[in-house]
Amino acid sequence: MFSSLISALVLPVVLAAATPLIWDGRAPFNLTDADLDSSTGPFLTVVKGSGNATHYSSLLGHSELPTPLWNDDLLDLLPSEQVISITIDNSSIFVPGSGGPQFGFRRTEFIAAVNGDHDDLNPLIENGTTVFHFSIKLDERRPLNYTHEYQIVFIEPNDGTHVFEVQLGSPFTDPTGPIPTPDAHWFKVRDHALNVLFETPFTPDTWHNFAVQIDWVNRTLAVLYSKDGSLLQAVTELEPNLSTSLGPDGQGDFHFGVLKLPLVNPADSPANQSDVVHFGIQEGTTEGLLYSGVFVEEIARGISAGRQVFIHPITE
Repeated sequence: MFSSLISALVLPVVLAAATPLIWDGRAPFNLTDADLDSSTGPFLTVVKGSGNATHYSSLLGHSELPTPLWNDDLLDLLPSEQVISITIDNSSIFVPGSGGPQFGFRRTEFIAAVNGDHDDLNPLIENGTTVFHFSIKLDERRPLNYTHEYQIVFIEPNDGTHVFEVQLGSPFTDPTGPIPTPDAHWFKVRDHALNVLFETPFTPDTWHNFAVQIDWVNRTLAVLYSKDGSLLQAVTELEPNLSTSLGPDGQGDFHFGVLKLPLVNPADSPANQSDVVHFGIQEGTTEGLLYSGVFVEEIARGISAGRQVFIHPITE
């Protein structure tokens, strides 16, 4: 039943006009390292350690090809965007505006913005029904440690929850259970209540393309996925996401990057062992992921499936 439903929903249809683009995080070739350090352009780059943004992230120019999904048949000659490398190391300790340094985490994340302004952007990209696109590739020179949990793409309201998130690795538990878990090398797309909506192996040498359709009024989610240049296809039905708040309380910043949770430190007090933000074990290794194809669109004329093909939104 589900497979036949999905086939009907995702039958590629070239619609009359492109669906409206609200925010484009596909890094153009005129975006520079200086822009990253100053949060000029499409990214706010303040979620990091004490170094400059370019200590933890870089634009790879023509040295790495982006996902072919948005580059048609000219990828090798004329790629339309730069791949973004985002990494963490032992200095990746973020100090937020309140709450003190987050010694438990190692994190570097880009936030969707326009020249550093994310507050005015969020109501635009989180209104009606919008689709969040992103593509992820393994950084084989900076491997992850899959005994840990990683939260790598998410929308975070002020209460610290996630409207949705993409997770890798072994989920944090207190006390630490057997690790790595059997599905540690799998992407898990989770809803606000942390239910897994879709999972798939994180295979190397592959661009993994995702799109998450969010209805901000009816509070539903749907996930689309493909590999490399294959068109996006729905991999879930329309799923309720009713534990999120309506209106501004349910809106938040769109993050992508590397957020590594700790392991429980048996030497910590019981209270501190459960304080995942401020305590725990981190190895301090340099780890990273590669990103391309990051943008947000409306669904007025369909969902971009890749290669100038648009498909109907997921409606049931």
